[in-house]
Amino acid sequence: MNENFKSGFVAIIGRPNVGKSTLMNHLIGQKIAITSKKPQTTRNRIQTVYTDENGQIVFLDTPGIHKAKNKLGEYMVQVAERTLKEVDAIMWLVEPTTFIGAGERHIAEQLQSVGVPVILIINKIDTVSKEEILPAIDTYRKICDFAEIIPCSALRGQNTEDIISSIFKYLPYGPMFYDEDTITDQPQRQIVAEIIREKALHALDAEIPHGIAVAIDRMKARPGKKRLIDIDATIICEKDSHKGIIIGKQGAMLKKIGSNARFELERMLEAKVNLKLWVKVKKDWRDSDFLIKNFGYDKKEI
Repeated sequence: MNENFKSGFVAIIGRPNVGKSTLMNHLIGQKIAITSKKPQTTRNRIQTVYTDENGQIVFLDTPGIHKAKNKLGEYMVQVAERTLKEVDAIMWLVEPTTFIGAGERHIAEQLQSVGVPVILIINKIDTVSKEEILPAIDTYRKICDFAEIIPCSALRGQNTEDIISSIFKYLPYGPMFYDEDTITDQPQRQIVAEIIREKALHALDAEIPHGIAVAIDRMKARPGKKRLIDIDATIICEKDSHKGIIIGKQGAMLKKIGSNARFELERMLEAKVNLKLWVKVKKDWRDSDFLIKNFGYDKKEI
């Protein structure tokens, strides 16, 4: 191995919906984290791996740091805050604005005491004029001591090539933590569940709050020459009225979710997919320790 090889762990943090998952998917070059207009779509710490001849970066995409409203929210915040204490560098994503709200100030306060380099990523620069970017940089520079500040657009891929080289500057020399072809440590079933949940969130748009989970009941490849995978999954929601919306008139909404999910699953799994979806109501599941664990959110992480 190259004796100048660097390796380390980098947390991606930021307020919900600032584009953390979009950026990570772009840097890795493959879809790992789900993206949605709705906040708090990343529920677990998703570990993804970037490897090139210079080194290996293990990204931890944390749930958004926000004020918790229920047990699921508390879990997400605790995972995010604990992650900051376990990494070699931190990437903080913000939007290009000169208004810094209470949420950002809360994050800035936490970053003052972590003792590792913090790279500020000002994302979504494609949404403002060039004249607005410098004032945004100046505003954030005053609230925290950053190692670097990089304006970019994760969605458009603008300026993202500078991010990897900047991160490597701050990582220690060290070994590979994962094989060079590894891109995530997420179990395949969990990624499948997240893709189905993403398609449900997109299709339902504003009709249902983000209180849905997806459980994979069965995932099995059929024997034979052609690859065919049977997947049975259940969408869990909190209210009977939500169940009706998810199923839709004559099952049209559920069919749409299934069709959109199947298309992406077949690309990811490189196989034909026979996807069957059901919908169940579990009232207040986000306030149940048992159900949070049951749907794949690991309480041991806390």
